[in-house]
Amino acid sequence: MRSLVMLLLAFGLTASGCGPAASTSPPPRRGQAMAPSDNRIKLAVLPVESDAFPRAAAAINDLLRDVHVRGVDDYFMSKVALEVVQLSIECVEQTTACYSAVGKSLTAQRLLLAQIAPAGTRKRDKSLRVTITLFDVDAGAAANVADRTYKNEVEAMQGVSELLDQAVKPRASSARAAK
Repeated sequence: MRSLVMLLLAFGLTASGCGPAASTSPPPRRGQAMAPSDNRIKLAVLPVESDAFPRAAAAINDLLRDVHVRGVDDYFMSKVALEVVQLSIECVEQTTACYSAVGKSLTAQRLLLAQIAPAGTRKRDKSLRVTITLFDVDAGAAANVADRTYKNEVEAMQGVSELLDQAVKPRASSARAAK
């Protein structure tokens, strides 16, 4: 739906004569006034899915919807999980190169993603590992990663808020570098 709106907007600008002039000549004053918006940092929040731990996934997604990250200007919640975006761009490895490609495909400078995996090796073991990553697309590296293993889904639902805070809080070294 969003791409349809963008396509219609682009068509409208082209039809009115604004489209080609902006791309072939220096931008007019109006474009220069809008230039700071080009420098805005956009965060794509990717929902997590888990068939094994659906309640924990729902709790994490609820928290992700209301997240605030320092230095980020615009937020949007992706309609699909990381795996779906990766399939669409044919890059399914869990590597920094693939995460950068995901961010670029979503036109975001930062990604916030969570992953849930079983932690135990036994069938009756209900422990799970939750990893939340704040990824810097431009740098091609994780800006921060918070990782914790919980005994069960209920414990994860209670503790994931603290884990998310750890993931989005700037590291001490990053905070010093920014000053």
